[in-house]
Amino acid sequence: MAGRLPLVRLHGRQEGGSGNGPRPTRRSGADAKDRKAALADDAVEGPADGEHRGGDPSRPVTIAYIAESAGVSVPTVSKVLNGKSGVSPGTRARVEELIDRYGYRKLSGANRSNVVELVFRELESMWAVEIIRGVERVASRHRVGLMVSRFGLHDSPAPVWDDTVARRPNCVLSVAQLSEAEREQLKAKGIPFVVFDPTRELPDDVPFVGATNWSGGRAATRHLTDLGHRRIAMISGPSDVLCCAARLDGYRSALQAAGLPTDPDLVTHAPLTREDGCAAARDLLSRPGRPTAIFTANDLQAIGVYQAAREAGLRIPEDLSVVGFDDLPLASWVDPPLTTVHQPLTEMAIAATELALTLGRGERAPQTGLEIATTLTVRESTAPPKD
Repeated sequence: MAGRLPLVRLHGRQEGGSGNGPRPTRRSGADAKDRKAALADDAVEGPADGEHRGGDPSRPVTIAYIAESAGVSVPTVSKVLNGKSGVSPGTRARVEELIDRYGYRKLSGANRSNVVELVFRELESMWAVEIIRGVERVASRHRVGLMVSRFGLHDSPAPVWDDTVARRPNCVLSVAQLSEAEREQLKAKGIPFVVFDPTRELPDDVPFVGATNWSGGRAATRHLTDLGHRRIAMISGPSDVLCCAARLDGYRSALQAAGLPTDPDLVTHAPLTREDGCAAARDLLSRPGRPTAIFTANDLQAIGVYQAAREAGLRIPEDLSVVGFDDLPLASWVDPPLTTVHQPLTEMAIAATELALTLGRGERAPQTGLEIATTLTVRESTAPPKD
């Protein structure tokens, strides 16, 4: 946004007739409507090449100034700018000449700022860096600014969200799961938005980018069945979170394909944290006929499984195979390195930002929803079970 001049509001000058000052005039409803529309046109980027009007650099180039210079009304200039009829050829030519001379340019996108706003509910997640990296890459390529906001949970004070709406970004990319009221606020202001990896069902017209969670869950479990495991447990996430439900369904599908039953005693739900993954694994490993492998809904839960296995005197992968989901950087740092489903967070962020900017330009997106493929990354935390 280098070199951008501040937006300039229309000076409320009324047209007048003869005499020393402006004379109020009665305006028809149509004229008032035209003038109201003109207000939306009166935001500029500034004169081209630093040229100032009439040698006076203190006076901004506004639609009112163009109208004054041409000797016409503000609605007339607005009609010329928007290509509307009702303006004589001579007047149109005069106004267009002044527009070219002074480099007057309307801001696109209903005066939205040239910024994409990236919204998180919480920034503590290890996802954040990967997502920001992808968004920044696209923003830099398109020469738009990037603002990162943190809102906290849905019970946060309303003014926090209102601030984003008031900033009028070019578009919003929300890692936070927008409520219906928040989506309606953005729509009312004409601010396009895209939801990143939605956790809840969305209306069909809400743009989103996610990952192939079902396929990822199926690939992780199939890897374990192919190794010969028959007692495979899953620590899933909250049952009302879409990605967790999809990963669990993929797990069940892989078991069915391998001719194995889904044992309810081998499926448990826990929050997506290391501590809760550890607690769930302790419970699973303490049961008679413990599992020989555990698939978790994310990498943090898997790290918790590592801790529980150590406490139980079990070695990974000799005594217990573990597969995670996400492929966060820590997955390759732990010992042994974690086999996990790679969720392409950076690529998802790139796709989501491109989609948001497409909508911000007023263009039609080729598709409303997009799922980026997951892949299995096999490391050293899985092995065939002991005989």
